[in-house]
Amino acid sequence: MAQAIDREHFTDEEYGHFQSRLRENLAALAVVLARPDFGEGDVTLGAELELCIVDASGRAKGINRDILRQHVDPRLALELDKFNLEYNLTPVSARGGPFSAIERELVEALRSLNRTAEGFDARVIPIGILPTLTPDDVARTALTDFPRYRALSNGLRRTRLSPFSIRIDGADPLAMTGDDITLEGANTSFQVHLRVAPRDFAATYNAAQIATPIALAISGNSPVFCGHRLWEETRVALFKQALDVRDLVEQAWRPPARVSFGHGWVRRGAYELFAESVAVFPPILPLVGEEDSVAIARAGGCPRLEELRIQQGTVWRWNRAIYDPGDGGHLRIEMRALPAGPTPLDMAANAAFLVGLTIALRDEVEELLPAFPFEYAEWNFYRAAQRGLDARLLWPSAVAPSPMPVSARAMVSRFLPDAARGLETLGVDDDEIRSLMSVIRGRLEIGQTGARWQRTALDRCLLDLERRDALACMMEGYIARSLTGRPVHEWEA
Repeated sequence: MAQAIDREHFTDEEYGHFQSRLRENLAALAVVLARPDFGEGDVTLGAELELCIVDASGRAKGINRDILRQHVDPRLALELDKFNLEYNLTPVSARGGPFSAIERELVEALRSLNRTAEGFDARVIPIGILPTLTPDDVARTALTDFPRYRALSNGLRRTRLSPFSIRIDGADPLAMTGDDITLEGANTSFQVHLRVAPRDFAATYNAAQIATPIALAISGNSPVFCGHRLWEETRVALFKQALDVRDLVEQAWRPPARVSFGHGWVRRGAYELFAESVAVFPPILPLVGEEDSVAIARAGGCPRLEELRIQQGTVWRWNRAIYDPGDGGHLRIEMRALPAGPTPLDMAANAAFLVGLTIALRDEVEELLPAFPFEYAEWNFYRAAQRGLDARLLWPSAVAPSPMPVSARAMVSRFLPDAARGLETLGVDDDEIRSLMSVIRGRLEIGQTGARWQRTALDRCLLDLERRDALACMMEGYIARSLTGRPVHEWEA
């Protein structure tokens, strides 16, 4: 969020005023983006890691405020549900060893957080969805007692009076309802931020959209929710449905979802995505600041664009445009699709593969797009989330018809050298590139992602235990292996 949220309820007049300020913010953004030197600078990487807090039995423990009070670290923040925390990593230059720096910071953060958690008989772990969750763990009472989250809940429920309905296919199909947005708190991700110069934004963003399904297929770590074996990356389906305020029964047409892969290729630049968020989606948190953004922009300053950043923060695209007034102002792409876990090394490798492939595809994206309508990139994303390495993805063909189906496994193998080349373009050290790509290659060779390990381990535990105890058994095995720091392809089943 662009600023602290200290209120929970707003009037209709405040919603109207907020929309007026959004239009002013867009006008100011257009002025800022027109400057030839805006956003120029070194490429940097940042990240946010969402975490789960569990008890001695591997089940959710809602003590995030207790840990935050005890663990003094400005990089640590509360998250939506009481068993969630968020750790914001220090931005680093993309040159040299950025991913090893990210890995080291993650290792130290987890070690330090777990020392604090021990005092509460708890542990902090990175995992896409905590498999031991029950419906009670994600009921309304799970919401973190914090104004920002109460306001977000009220804003979304303002337009949806009926319960949130969840339906996800899989080995154990799931149908359930939730009374609040706390269902979304089951999802924990590793979000990567890539700073992008405005002139490169459209090509880089479109390349990220193409690369994301390929990276997701090799990174899955969320196969179980509330005891049900579902998608390889169940977060993708759950996140969309858990925040879906649309009334699809009453509508004769399908309005766009606030959680989406997007609605088309970016043709000119970042402004399109901000303008779409304002035009298509009604405000949820109409908190108005004091600045005259247009005047500041016209005077050569860098406005905060508080209202626009709040609005953008409540439209959850899997790749999201970020405007940041810091460091003289710049743009970033927030890559939101990667799951948390299983280990810091796995997360660093996932990020390196996605970022490297994005940069590699950027130079050829204009040649790819005519043979690759956006709907097929979106199709790839959901198939990769559903089936992981077993997915059949689509890729543009040089001759008609295009696109053509290719196995996800073959696609990851094909693009490993390209991802390495993209990292070289950024100036990443050769040794780091080889090390991280070997992690992805190791997963690919034996077909073991975090999701595959969880499924295999759960099936083994189910041979001797009832479902609830088997989930706890699998969770304990996951925690023990995660703490070793060894990448998931080296874990024995």
